[in-house]
Amino acid sequence: MKHIFLNLKRFDIAPEYGGVNRLAPAAGWGRAIVERTQERLRAYSAGEAEFVMYFPEAHILSAAAAKTEGSPVKLGCQGIYRDDTSLEGNFGAFTTNRTGNAMVQLGCESVLVGHCEERADRLGVLASAGVTDERASAAVNVLMNQEIRAAQAAGLSVLYCVGENSAQQARWRQVLGEQLTVGLAGVDRSRVVIAYEPIWSIGPGKTPADRPYIEKAAKFIKEQTDGLDVVYGGGLKADNAAMLASIPEISGGLIALTRFSGDIGFYPEEYLEIIHTYLGK
Repeated sequence: MKHIFLNLKRFDIAPEYGGVNRLAPAAGWGRAIVERTQERLRAYSAGEAEFVMYFPEAHILSAAAAKTEGSPVKLGCQGIYRDDTSLEGNFGAFTTNRTGNAMVQLGCESVLVGHCEERADRLGVLASAGVTDERASAAVNVLMNQEIRAAQAAGLSVLYCVGENSAQQARWRQVLGEQLTVGLAGVDRSRVVIAYEPIWSIGPGKTPADRPYIEKAAKFIKEQTDGLDVVYGGGLKADNAAMLASIPEISGGLIALTRFSGDIGFYPEEYLEIIHTYLGK
C-alpha cells in the first residue's frame, strides 16, 4: 500500500498577514480542503493507498465535520506532547500542550513526529541554553521517542521524520541511524511509517536530492528498521512524483506546498494531480 501524507503546516494564514491561504476564510479552511478532495480520493481503494492530512489543531474539528461516510481522508495532528491524561493520574494540566487523548477525541488517527521544523525548534531552544554539541541531537532523539510512545498509547499511528542537514551530510548514515535507533526504541513499529527528509536539499534555492541519493537513503532506512515503509519527506511534487514512484524502496510521499511560483500555496486540485501522477491513475 502507498502512503500519501499532507502536511498543511500553517497554510491557513491569509496573504495580508504574510501567509498563502487563498482557499477560504480561516474558519472554513479545514472544511474546504476535505470537501474539495475526498470524493476524488474515493477512486483509490483502501488497499491501494491511504491519505492522511495533518492539520493545525484549530482546523481539525471543521475538517472532521466535512468528512462524509466512508471518506478516504484520515486526519492527523502536527506533533504531540510526551505525556497525557490518565485515570487517577493527570486530569488535564497540559496548558499549551497537544496531548494524544485530546487529538483522538477531535478525530485524529495519526500524528507527525520529528519533522525537520520540529527538530530545529527543539535544537534552537537547547542552543539558547548553550547546548549545541552532539548532546543536543541526542536529547531531541529521546524527546521524539517519548512523543511516539505517547501517541501510540493514545491509539494514534505515527509518521516519523528523519533526515540530515548540510552539516551532517558527510555522516548521514550515523545521523539517520541514531534518529532511528533512539526514536523507535520500545515502540510498536507496525504503527509507524518513516519519512525521509534530506534537509540540506529542502527549500528555495537548494538543489533537490536526486534519485540515487534518495534510493540509497531509503535502502539504509529499511535495513535499519527491518523493512518499515519509507516515504519521501522532502516534498512530493508534480515535478518529482513520477521519479519517486519509480523507486521501489519509496512507498509514498509527504506533500506540502503544491505551487512554488506566482500565487504560492496549497491548492486541493493540484494536490489531487500530484497524487494522480504518483499513483499513475
